Amino acid sequence: MDYFDLNIDLSKQDKDVRSAAREFAEKVMRPVSMELDTMTAEEVVAKNSPLWGFLKKAYELDFHTVMLPENYGGQGLTPLQIHLLFEEFGWASFGLSVQLAVVCFPFFLACMVGSDELVETFVKPFCECRDGSIRGCWAITEPDHGSDVIAVGEDYFSSETMQGNLQTVLDGDEWVIKGQKSAWVSGGTIATHALLHCQLDPSKGFAGNGICIVPLDREGISRGKPLEKLGQRDLNQGEIFFDDVRIPKGWMVADPEFYVPLLDIILAFANLCMASWATGLARAALEESLTYSKRRIQGGRPLIEHYSMKQRIFHLFRRVETCRAISRAAMNLNFNISPPFVEYSLVAKTQCTEMAFKNAHEAIQIWGGNGLAKEHLVEKLFRDARATLIEDGNNETLARHGGHILNETYPRRPLSY
Repeated sequence: MDYFDLNIDLSKQDKDVRSAAREFAEKVMRPVSMELDTMTAEEVVAKNSPLWGFLKKAYELDFHTVMLPENYGGQGLTPLQIHLLFEEFGWASFGLSVQLAVVCFPFFLACMVGSDELVETFVKPFCECRDGSIRGCWAITEPDHGSDVIAVGEDYFSSETMQGNLQTVLDGDEWVIKGQKSAWVSGGTIATHALLHCQLDPSKGFAGNGICIVPLDREGISRGKPLEKLGQRDLNQGEIFFDDVRIPKGWMVADPEFYVPLLDIILAFANLCMASWATGLARAALEESLTYSKRRIQGGRPLIEHYSMKQRIFHLFRRVETCRAISRAAMNLNFNISPPFVEYSLVAKTQCTEMAFKNAHEAIQIWGGNGLAKEHLVEKLFRDARATLIEDGNNETLARHGGHILNETYPRRPLSY
């Protein structure tokens, strides 16, 4: 369903990007998502799964390079265009939106580092891929450490008591990796490459971490089973195990000295993606509710003609517009400055996911018993929205990190251009 955009200055190119994303979202993404949602986690990634056709079509349309700069082979979209596209994807499927974004994570970071070796080895083949056969993942969470790994500013973050489940040591010109990442790695069991967070100096806790790019066909790598879960069942997630895996020294893109600044950059970008997809999910809940309220007859007339229903629909609409405004503004800011003002990405992620969940919850209430039936989209929206409150850092942890940043930086000085 189309919507009125408060930005009356959208260019033809902006509208074309949105139209292309909407067509893909309506005709490909949502139908595949609904089908995958009914499958087991192992069926989702089986050879005959519709997931592979979805990824192939997305790669053919260059949607896998949305976040990458044009000079490296990406689309070179503006922050506004990325948001327009991501909102449509979030409207169609939050889980597949995440899947389609994490495929680029190792290559996105390689572009940021700008190493010729990394660009030639990883970025160019990824950008040239048109069949979905090169897929990244973001391997940060560990079995014993979820929110610990982003607790920058807390005393335990840099404590030697924080021993990671994955350790990396330098042996000559190679890094040797041993340990595992948790079952929450998005794309973990199907990825060909990982953006891997690893502990280099255990004496510094997670402040002693580094980030490297690892092709997942290296000797010593194995995977766990795809994870069964409540929401975003169309998103593959699963463990990755490393048994003395060796990579060249140059594939370590950040050592402990630069780990925290780079972690904040990754969090800023990842949380803006979450916020834009949440805007789409919130809109989907609004549209499902409004459509249902017009056709469902109670008290002898459509639900929408009842006084209280008009209020409820308005509040759904209000939250969508708020999501769109704050997530676009934060994306426009942090995609244009370096280093990013991370607290604004955190505001966007926490606020938008909470409002999306409220919209999905209210959609269930408006649909009543019908909203609990798996045959209807609103039931899936509710489950998917619930996961967003934990995904990419649970909202309480992100709020703590935002408060830590505010303690050090508030008020920010105006930018000078």
